[in-house]
Amino acid sequence: MASIFRTVPWDVQQLVNDVHSGRIQLPDLQRPFVWPTSKVRDLFDSMYRGYPVGELMFWDVAADGESRSISGDADFIGQHQIIDGQQRLTSLYAAIKGFPVRDVNYNEKRIRIAFNPFSEKFEVRTPPIAKSPEWVEDISTYFASSYKARKAFFKRYEESGGTLSDEEEEAVHDVFSKLSGLEKYRFNVVHLQSEADKRLVADVFVRINSEGVRLKAYDYILTWLSVFWPEGREQIEEFSRNSRMSPAHASSALGKEIQWTAHNPYIAVENGHLVRAMVAVGQRRGRLQDAYAALQAKDRHTGRVNSERQEHELGLLKDALPVVVDHTNWTEFIRSIQAAGFRTNRNVTSHMNIIYSYVIFLLGRNDFDVELARLRALVARWLFMSQLTARYTGSSESQIQKDLDQIAALDKGDAEGFEELLNRTISTQLTEDYWRFNLPQNLVTSGAALSPHYQCYLAALNILDAKMFMLNERVRDWMDPNQPAAKGTEGHHLFPRKYLEKVLGITDFKRINQVANFAPTDWATNIHISDRAPKDYWQELVEKRSQGEEWLKQQMYWHAIPEGWENMSYDEFLSNRRRLIAQVIRDAFAHITADSAPVISTSDVEERSGSRTLQEFFEAGLLKPGDLLDPVDPDWIVDAVINEDGHLVIDGVNIFDSLDEATHSLGVTNLKGEEFWALEDGDDLVPLSKLSASS
Repeated sequence: MASIFRTVPWDVQQLVNDVHSGRIQLPDLQRPFVWPTSKVRDLFDSMYRGYPVGELMFWDVAADGESRSISGDADFIGQHQIIDGQQRLTSLYAAIKGFPVRDVNYNEKRIRIAFNPFSEKFEVRTPPIAKSPEWVEDISTYFASSYKARKAFFKRYEESGGTLSDEEEEAVHDVFSKLSGLEKYRFNVVHLQSEADKRLVADVFVRINSEGVRLKAYDYILTWLSVFWPEGREQIEEFSRNSRMSPAHASSALGKEIQWTAHNPYIAVENGHLVRAMVAVGQRRGRLQDAYAALQAKDRHTGRVNSERQEHELGLLKDALPVVVDHTNWTEFIRSIQAAGFRTNRNVTSHMNIIYSYVIFLLGRNDFDVELARLRALVARWLFMSQLTARYTGSSESQIQKDLDQIAALDKGDAEGFEELLNRTISTQLTEDYWRFNLPQNLVTSGAALSPHYQCYLAALNILDAKMFMLNERVRDWMDPNQPAAKGTEGHHLFPRKYLEKVLGITDFKRINQVANFAPTDWATNIHISDRAPKDYWQELVEKRSQGEEWLKQQMYWHAIPEGWENMSYDEFLSNRRRLIAQVIRDAFAHITADSAPVISTSDVEERSGSRTLQEFFEAGLLKPGDLLDPVDPDWIVDAVINEDGHLVIDGVNIFDSLDEATHSLGVTNLKGEEFWALEDGDDLVPLSKLSASS
């Protein structure tokens, strides 16, 4: 049997130039770059010292048609698709050519590696390094023109007052020559031959990419699609990327007119989300491992591939993807989320609730022809129920499989049967006992931002068109993703923190910050409340703000204020308010119908304002090496520290140079990194968002 591979030495300069021209296809330049910058630094340091840094693997198959070169100067047919070593090759190209990569939010960022010719050290560029005359602050300038870079280095060093003897200057020149030698560093590149069967290539692809890293189930399917259906993979990438950008931003970023994107206030779509939706809609599978096994189509007894079955399974995905990424389907589903009262990504605490509710929406619309207004309300109720009951949290694949199996028993086009099935399921979950006992108990939590039940309460206030606590401004406007939050407009303690601490002796953050102790109001109201006991401020606040008996009655209903609450003990107040909050949620849920569900245009949703990056916190001196970070929710116990490189290290092993990525790694998807993390300051916690705003 002829060998399916050969090994060829490539030097760094050849690799970088061929990536630049497009001969080497490097898709990671358009995908989020996952390595922390310190790892790029370590790669260059190892190469400089002559250490081995591993092989690369290419698949020598030309792409169908032509691929645009990265430089934009010429078009070449891609001759090599990289299978192993994408992060290393991306690092080399980005650092040497100064080409930007994309972060987890698909925003461009530069990888700047600095070099000190005196100590022969590489470091991640920082403002102090950039100011130091002893450093070449960005090696891309050196590789662009070593002559100009050397000349500029010596000139800057001399202008700073530094002097070098002839021997010292010669030694620095020798070091620079060694730096230039990095372009001649050789990689062994394993080339899979063009004659290799696609199934074999896919198998190698998956095996290689699963070594040394724990791949998620959808990664296997994406890898498989890269070989068998690259056009589909590209559609998935495009939809996910553009969900983070408005059409105007996407047009600017991509250099071509984009008329529509999946941008919305709730979710930045990930490739894995679309894979889950495709598999559920197309293959009717919830477990991705089962879906991948079906795509492999191997006979469990002989191990042979059944080509017809494999083509059939691929065909199911090819039929499903256009349905999943359809503009109208997505837009109408987003309106279902709005109909459930949710206004921003903060309100929906699990992405799985969104994705699997989208699957339910697609099945109802495409397989059962449910009338749109009825479907919108039905899916809104389904999503609301899913968040309340954590339906798709934990064993989400098993649950959606059960749902798919039940739906499969219906006749296609049976809209009435589909509605009846979903409504029956909702009723069996949200029973009388659930509303009376389970939900109040679930509100015993201190993490308002991360509590799915408290976020459902805020959604309920939105559905009921409630006004804020003792104000005439509507909760809907406070939660509007298109409106910047008014200064000081937030949730405030009804039993003030200092009153609890100093008078009642309650110092436990978890007790002080119970969600049942919060109400949405403004800073002026909070100042009026000050540190006083409820019995000392409530009547005065009523006399000052109330607009009549009916107005006050409505306020107390919306905000679940018990009669005589100002004279209750703290624990009695919390218990009574939880019960009333549960009733408000129940009442609002009953309002989600085809006739009453609000529909608001999403076409002009503004992009969420950017937050500081971890590097910006570090460079501004807001975070320093050794600083300890904790989640803002005291119920979470996480060991996180800032290291010398300005990266966040979780549990001593997981290193992140992005606050968002660190947050997502813990399964939190509804908060930005600076909203989730807080700096330990003595006995107090300072949210990074507050730290950022105050600087």
